[in-house]
Amino acid sequence: MTSFDEPLAKALDPKTAKLLESVLDLRTVGDLLRHYPRRYAERGELTNLDDLQVDEHVTVVGEVTRAMRKPMRNKGGTWLEVEVVDGRRSKIYLSFFGKTSHLAESRLRPGTRGMFAGKVGAFGQGEKRRWQLSHPEFEMFDETEAGAEEFAAALVPIYPAGKDVTPWAIRRALGVVLDTMGALDDPLPAALRARHGLPGLADALLAIHRPRDHGDVTRARKRLKFDEAFLLQAVLLQRRMAAASWPATPRPPRGDGLLADFDGRLPFQLTEGQQTVGEEVAVDLALAHPMHRLLQGEVGAGKTVVALRAMLQVVDAGGQAVLLAPTEVLAQQHHRSISAMLGDLATGGMFGGTAVALLTGSLGAAARRSAMLDAASGTAGIVVGTHAVLQERVQFADLGLVVVDEQHRFGVEQRDALREKAGGGRPHVLVMTATPIPRTVAMTVFGDLTVSTLSQLPSGRAPITTHVVPAAEKPHFLDRTWTRLREEVELGRQAYIVCPRIGDLEGDEGDLSKDDDERRPPLAVLDVAEMLSEGPLHGLRTAVLHGKLPPEEKDAVMGAFTRGEVDVLVATTVIEVGVDVPNSSVMVIMDADRFGVSQLHQLRGRVGRGGLPGLCLLVTDSPGGAPARQRLDAVAATLDGFELSRVDLEQRREGDVLGVAQSGRRSSLKMLQLLRDEDVIHAARQDAEAMLEADPGLADHPILRMEIDRLLADERAEYLEKT
Repeated sequence: MTSFDEPLAKALDPKTAKLLESVLDLRTVGDLLRHYPRRYAERGELTNLDDLQVDEHVTVVGEVTRAMRKPMRNKGGTWLEVEVVDGRRSKIYLSFFGKTSHLAESRLRPGTRGMFAGKVGAFGQGEKRRWQLSHPEFEMFDETEAGAEEFAAALVPIYPAGKDVTPWAIRRALGVVLDTMGALDDPLPAALRARHGLPGLADALLAIHRPRDHGDVTRARKRLKFDEAFLLQAVLLQRRMAAASWPATPRPPRGDGLLADFDGRLPFQLTEGQQTVGEEVAVDLALAHPMHRLLQGEVGAGKTVVALRAMLQVVDAGGQAVLLAPTEVLAQQHHRSISAMLGDLATGGMFGGTAVALLTGSLGAAARRSAMLDAASGTAGIVVGTHAVLQERVQFADLGLVVVDEQHRFGVEQRDALREKAGGGRPHVLVMTATPIPRTVAMTVFGDLTVSTLSQLPSGRAPITTHVVPAAEKPHFLDRTWTRLREEVELGRQAYIVCPRIGDLEGDEGDLSKDDDERRPPLAVLDVAEMLSEGPLHGLRTAVLHGKLPPEEKDAVMGAFTRGEVDVLVATTVIEVGVDVPNSSVMVIMDADRFGVSQLHQLRGRVGRGGLPGLCLLVTDSPGGAPARQRLDAVAATLDGFELSRVDLEQRREGDVLGVAQSGRRSSLKMLQLLRDEDVIHAARQDAEAMLEADPGLADHPILRMEIDRLLADERAEYLEKT
């Protein structure tokens, strides 16, 4: 009898076990049992072929309508073309060559139905476009030979598969495991299962893989979703209980310190949201365990002021704060704006303020030594920097608060490196974002992050209109883009043009997809700037900005643009955050489909900052209906960054909530979908809280504790220690 922890190499034949491990990363019996069907085929139901995507590895269910031999071009012999239709009579063509074509011809007879697995290709354009699978694997429903009993059930499970591993091969492997599986210890107590009407684990696994009807599938999914939600909630709650015991130096507010002086000098009134969030942060900083708070707010909502007030509270309490920015441009912007807001409070010394140090990788040796000395001695109460702050040589006298701007741009390892600089205790942590990445949304839904939200925009922000420009389908729309940009410049305004890369393949700064091998290279700043200067934008004052420019040249370009000496700035994503030029009104993003939702929203936030209406144009060659185009349409449809983060989550999934993955490819969630199953997650959280309050170590629930240990295997345990 097999068990969850048994290696597949022992339970299956070596060839199958090796394939499942190499292609699908399935190593144990438990991994295989948790590899759930993507969908179920019914003998009378065929796949909708209209939903196919080029290069997607698919399994389609269809009916053979025609099989005919065709001559090979420029050589002797023939090949076999098989026409297959779906329930809507849409067609896909199968092609077979060589000896396999004769075997396929004998089995793929008109009128037969089956499953066909392979990589989707497409030929032709428009109405003449044809879907094709070349040399697909197939299994027929209508055959009476050995193996046909697998299709006797009304529902046939179709599994996520891959090259060399077909859904029916997975189903056969599961058959071996299910037939030899012994009794399973259930991690959920019987009383909990009864309260929610959940079947036992063994029954749920059998029903999900061998359902008699749709009712079996529904009941099994309900149990398996609750399993995932409950286990994750238990893990995250245990972690929060442990975090509450970690030491941190309390940083309570003072009534007569820097913060009070700063508030008294503010030339504007804090919004109600800024005041509320400020109070929440102040309470957290006064506690003896570390704050871990996410501050999410729209672009321009005033997150930096909230963060600065928190940093001043820490300085008042004798500590230091560091603001970590993802780019030098943003770090320099933060340093300038914080110094300007503090005024003479940023000089320290006789004024009773504190020095604000800047530490970036491009600083000269003398400036770098000075900044490091100020940080190590405590002279600088606030340090603003990039990744350079993470280096081992950078030390702090008493680091009390870490503020991370645009937290999706930093990995867990990088944030952990700053925590280690706090000495004996742990620093308080405040992370800021305008559009949380899917994993952050997941952590928020699961209750693992304390969240503050700034939804109220300060006065003076103008609306931004966003349009998608389908350059390939309608070239005249691109011509109109440049005309529209010139119109704005003629009104005395300025514009940004953003490209995914600098001018060589090593210079990517955008969020480029990794499966673009057959697409043209993404547009480059240097190429686009030259083309526009000599063409549709001839006569306008144009400059370029990218991450590989020397620091002094970056400063010179941004200074000229800020002073209005440049009409059009052609740049990479170095302008994504922190750049504030009130006179800019137009943002044109080239190859917009190559950027992520968060980047697009951040880039768009660079315009409409000075009372002028903003215009954002998303230029793309992506065809209508493609996922990339749907993503752009979603960005154009709303200015709500939180809504866009949910769009991002739907397309990319949530990433591994307990691990290091930032996308869904390594997600520990197999069945649970965060946006659709929030009610399940909240119910599981209530049950997990009640159980852990009564039994924090789960001494009375050893099977559940073992399941949690299994979930935390490998790198996840180390990851949790760092988060």
